[in-house]
Amino acid sequence: MKQSILLPPEWYPQSAIQLAWPHSHTDWEYMLEEVTTCYVSIATEILKRQKLIIVCHNAKLVRYELEKLEALFDNLILIELPSNDTWARDHGGISVLKNEERYIYDFTFNGWGMKFAANDDNQITRGLYAKKIFASDVKLENKKNFVLEGGAIESDGMGTLLTTSECLLSPNRNSFMSKTEIEDYLKNIFGLNRILWLDHGYLSGDDTDSHIDTLARYCDAHTIAYVKCEDKEDEHYQALAQMEQQLQTFTDYEGKLYKLIALPMAKLIYDEDNQRLPATYANFLIMNKAVLVPFYNDAKLDEQARKQLQTAFPDKEIVGIDCSPLIRQHGSLHCITMQYPERYV
Repeated sequence: MKQSILLPPEWYPQSAIQLAWPHSHTDWEYMLEEVTTCYVSIATEILKRQKLIIVCHNAKLVRYELEKLEALFDNLILIELPSNDTWARDHGGISVLKNEERYIYDFTFNGWGMKFAANDDNQITRGLYAKKIFASDVKLENKKNFVLEGGAIESDGMGTLLTTSECLLSPNRNSFMSKTEIEDYLKNIFGLNRILWLDHGYLSGDDTDSHIDTLARYCDAHTIAYVKCEDKEDEHYQALAQMEQQLQTFTDYEGKLYKLIALPMAKLIYDEDNQRLPATYANFLIMNKAVLVPFYNDAKLDEQARKQLQTAFPDKEIVGIDCSPLIRQHGSLHCITMQYPERYV
């Protein structure tokens, strides 16, 4: 009998969200207080609604930083494990249902193509499993022979994977495999019928080689929200226009053109060295009853993004969180989170 495999979409009922907390040995060291305030805001919105796993260096300190949320601590799971950084989306385990049995795939995380140290981050999923954070019937499956980050893939829950050629075909990830071999491998382990490859689109300052979660996101199996640039003087205009044109040719699992929801291009944000940062409204997190959206201190654009996402998620609360600190290290809200489906935690 053929094995039934499901890569749950992000809107699949969830049991918990995972974060990795900033500490003084991460790249956040120079702005630790500022970014911790952002993490507390995100943790607050999660804890109000569902369980939160926090991987941290010092559980006592994190508990102190969250002390105003003590009434919600029944939803809090604090686990001390070593970490290089805080990008849980990319070092976190990827949940898969096989014949309705629960698995977590543990891929290799190599710092987005060996750009940054990841020796500790690459061990976090197995560390959580060893500490019995997951339900007793959840199985951990070693996939360390393949490099894959959660931010690189989007599932529609109906056998389609959306990804970017730039990332999955990066020479510092799985260069020993051809595009066809990568596609066959992903189809096999995730039970996919097809893979949609986006060949255009990027954000200046992005370290991930164009993760899909910075550019275009499934909202449901028929709807994709994507970043649209309307400023012809912006360096992204041409590439994002080509991305939009390609999205307009894609069809859903029923063979119908996708409903496309355009998100505004975030305002120009630069770091201390005058390098542009990859701010994006596409980096939202879908939860059971809410969608957390990164805001960037631009009232007009933030509200425009919120309204667009409300049309995509009419039955969910759209919650904006100031993620200006996160973008200083070239990531945003979705990048620091990883969800686990119901009955996993």
